[in-house]
Formats: sequence, C-alpha cells, structure tokens
Amino acid sequence: MIVEIDKKSGFCFGVLNAIGKAEESLKSEDMLYSLGHIVHNELEVKRLQEMGLKTINHDEFFQLKDCKVLIRAHGEPPSTYEYARLNNITLIDASCPVVLKLQQRVKKASEAMNESDGQVVIFGHRGHAEVTGLVGQTEEKAILIENPEDYHQIDLLRPLVVFSQTTKSVDDFKKLNENIKNHAQTNSVEFHDTICRQVSNRVPHLQDFASRFELIIFVGGRHSSNAHVLFDVCKKQNERSYFVSSADDLQANWFSGVSRVGVCGATSTPQWLMEKVAGKLKQF
Repeated sequence: MIVEIDKKSGFCFGVLNAIGKAEESLKSEDMLYSLGHIVHNELEVKRLQEMGLKTINHDEFFQLKDCKVLIRAHGEPPSTYEYARLNNITLIDASCPVVLKLQQRVKKASEAMNESDGQVVIFGHRGHAEVTGLVGQTEEKAILIENPEDYHQIDLLRPLVVFSQTTKSVDDFKKLNENIKNHAQTNSVEFHDTICRQVSNRVPHLQDFASRFELIIFVGGRHSSNAHVLFDVCKKQNERSYFVSSADDLQANWFSGVSRVGVCGATSTPQWLMEKVAGKLKQF
C-alpha cells in the first residue's frame, strides 16, 4: 500500500512559534506554566508536559505570583497582561503576529464605534481563546456571532464593523456579510475579512490532495476547530475520509482493497504524529 503525507499539512507559523518558545524556555527552566493548552492536540500537549510545561486555566492564573507564564498563539485579553504586571509574572508572549494585529484593529474599531453609538461584531466560536482575547479589546462590548444565520442578534439600525476569528470558514464569513447587507438599515457597515490565509489557503490544496487517493486519513485533535473544518473539506471531496487522533484509532478493515492512502492534518497537528500514523499504515 502506497502512503503519502501531505507536505503542506501540520503546524502553522503561530503554533510553531509558540512551541519553539516553550521548548527554548524549558531548556533553562524545570517548569513553565502555559495559560491554556498550547495547541489543540492532546499528544503534542502530553509531549511538552513531559518536558515540564504545565497547563493552567484562567482561574489558576489569577492566583499566581512571581513566576513565568507562556501566552499561547491564540492571544489574551488586556486583563491578563494587567494582572501579570501587578503580580510580578513574567509573560513569554507567543501570541501569533496575525492575532496581535487583529487585536489592535478590533481595539481601534471599538474606540471609533463608542463615539458613534456603533457596534463591533466578532464572527467566531464562543469560548475560543482567540475570541476571548478579541472581545477583551472591546471591554466585553463586542457582539459575538457564531453562525451566518445569527445576524438578527445585531442591531441593524446602528453603525457596525465586522471582524472574523482567524480560523473561521471564508464561505461562512461571506454568508454572514451577505445576510447583514440584505437586512441592514444603516449605511455605516464595514466588513473586515481577517481570516488567516495560511489556514484558509489549505482548503483548495486539501481538496486537490483528497481527490488523488482512494482513502484519506486526517490526523487532528478532537478539540481543534481548525481540524474539524479541514476534515470536512476532505470528507466532501473524498467520502472515504477518516478522522483519527492517533495511530491507535486506525482500523484495519478501512483499508481492504485499498492501494493508495493520503495522510493529512490540521494547523495544530505535529509532523511527528502524521509520520507515526503513516508508519502504522504501512504495516497493514
């Protein structure tokens, strides 16, 4: 059986940067706190935990003093930085540059909307770390929209500016924009496509990749929104696509009569994990 790993799958720049900073810090530190999981992949988190990275939640963070804490690629709201400043916490800031730039744009837009009785709209997943950081730039005033059909939650009589979480679907963002345009009763509407193209550009590539094989194995973390978005892309292109989190999830009966298998993954999937899955596939 021929097994090929997609060369364009795996960590994006933001995740690579965060993991690199964690590994570098752990060379001189026995233990380092990470505010939230550094990446939405359980096995990569476990690998870093064995090196000394300890994941904490926000409740735990707001009880710390005099220590070092890693800010992961998703970014954080201003309240995190203020608490660190007041409590002698050294932050190793691994926020993705794309996310940091978006935070700045959201903050500036929020200040402008405050002056014109307008609204900032964030298209994103409720509870996602990046979205929490974005809403924090607006003093928690932003309106969070999770689906294109939820446009009715916006006051369509007032000015508004719309941003997107960096990993949302481009098509869904376009649908939301159309819904707002069709129903808005104000001329003051701005749309900012802030979806990361390093992520969204993987869609056409994966469509092509998935079409070249009899069967696709998609490797991703169960809690990664990006993984589920990209797996759906594969599934639509190739019905014989299977989602696995590790090599242990593979089932031999999937591959009966199959001669060509493609292995791919999310922006949160480590290369070593895809290689491990491919290695086991070659044993079938």
